Amino acid sequence: MSEFTHFDSEGKAIMVDIGEKPISKRVASAEAKIFMEPETLTMIQRGEHKKGDVLGVARLAGIMAAKHTSDMIPLCHPIDLTSVKVEADFEENNCVAIKATCIVLGRTGVEMEALLAASIAALTVYDMCKSVDRGMTVGSVRLTHKSGGKSGTFRATE
Repeated sequence: MSEFTHFDSEGKAIMVDIGEKPISKRVASAEAKIFMEPETLTMIQRGEHKKGDVLGVARLAGIMAAKHTSDMIPLCHPIDLTSVKVEADFEENNCVAIKATCIVLGRTGVEMEALLAASIAALTVYDMCKSVDRGMTVGSVRLTHKSGGKSGTFRATE
């Protein structure tokens, strides 16, 4: 197992120096799931929520979150994202699965941006639907894919 990179030799938190790393294309995808009552899912699917397009708003929230990751996660570098895509799919078990993919041409990866985008999109679904279903559960947040950089490619197993 590799060592933690965000600590110096004395155990103090540091921002990793990426100045000497080569610029490369880096891609990361993450997912989050939100489970809800069947009636809530149907309302979203049919576009019948009084607040409007639940998944459209969630997609925008995810994109905005990715762009502000370094403002929320202390040791993340601010990066110039070249693309952020947030998608939502309906799954069995009354679930909306949110998938976020972020791309950058840079010196550091975009895993945190993808993870934050998926998480915030799922939380936005919760926020928009809590008036009809306070028992929703957000979870299963995970990195599903990353490529580029020194550590190469990662794919999550099912």
